[in-house]
Amino acid sequence: MENLFHNLLTLLLFVTISHTLPSLAVSFPISPNFPAVFNFGDSNSDTGELSSGLGFLLQPTYGQTYFKPPSSGRFCNGRLIVDFLMEAIGRPYLRPYLDSISRQTYRRGCNFAAGGSTIQKANASSISPFGFGVQVSQFITFKSKALQLIQQDEELERYLPSENYFEDGLYMFDIGQNDIAGAFYTKTLDQVLGLIPTVLDIFQDGLKRLYVGGARNFWIHNTGPLGCLPQAVSLFGTDKSKLDEFGCVIDHNQAAKLFNLQLYGIFKKLPQQYPNSSFTYIDIFSIKSDLILNHSKYGFDHSIMVCCGTGGPPLNYDDKVNCGSTARSNGTIKTAKACNDSSKYVSWDGIHYTEAANRFVALHILTGEYSETMSSRNL
Repeated sequence: MENLFHNLLTLLLFVTISHTLPSLAVSFPISPNFPAVFNFGDSNSDTGELSSGLGFLLQPTYGQTYFKPPSSGRFCNGRLIVDFLMEAIGRPYLRPYLDSISRQTYRRGCNFAAGGSTIQKANASSISPFGFGVQVSQFITFKSKALQLIQQDEELERYLPSENYFEDGLYMFDIGQNDIAGAFYTKTLDQVLGLIPTVLDIFQDGLKRLYVGGARNFWIHNTGPLGCLPQAVSLFGTDKSKLDEFGCVIDHNQAAKLFNLQLYGIFKKLPQQYPNSSFTYIDIFSIKSDLILNHSKYGFDHSIMVCCGTGGPPLNYDDKVNCGSTARSNGTIKTAKACNDSSKYVSWDGIHYTEAANRFVALHILTGEYSETMSSRNL
């Protein structure tokens, strides 16, 4: 407990120095008592899974603020929201499931999130083959093998989660962004909105499989304001009538809001469906929207302009040149370089947030003002 308060105090002081943030509320939504954490998602919480699984490394610009080159496999210049949450409860950063070389153990948890992943099953055009269903299957395999190895050699319990760690652990989810944002490349707004119930049905199937496998504590992030991502603005906002007064793509944000509304409706029903379980819903959309709309209030200079890019103003984004890379775009060779001070930017590379923005989101999660918990244990 002493380490927990030390970590919280250090984190709060560090954030307060760089940004104006509300004080931590008495309510602390994520308990330090969870023995292990198991995370599922996309690049918003990928700690190296896609990099490990497909055998490529991100450019050295990724991770330059905190982890330093070679990159940790995170799609950020530093830490992610999940990293700050683990710091807050005194847990080590979550190790990717497919990471074969690491000094970390899996005893305190494992991360199945992979960049580019969707709730829907991956197809030939998918960036990641590790859709939500695959991630759930990976977890089931991981649990089975871990318990089998511990049964064969009790000493391995120093490195792998035991049965009670799986039973009492926290299961975190941050996925769905790629299902919605990706659909806009081939579908109309009405078609995207019509797809949402199917996507959420698949998500519920995954939750059920985990529950049957012993999961009881669920932590669910909704999706952020997708229309405010520089990538979306660059590709879908050339017609200014498609943008709102803050420069965000209206259709993308409308789809994100409906996704969140339906996800919240599911959340309200889950405790009745799953006895002896607890569900926490985190309103990431509201936190990120507040940051983007009021960025200057919180010490940020740029809400939509990219830190690591080459497109020039107003977005500094070119979808043909990835952060840290050199490529040809419209007949010109360009290099996407990182800005001098990433702490002044919300967006890192046009799709992902900077460490400073992730820190902001994590601290607001920790206030407890943006979360709701329901438990069937009280029914």
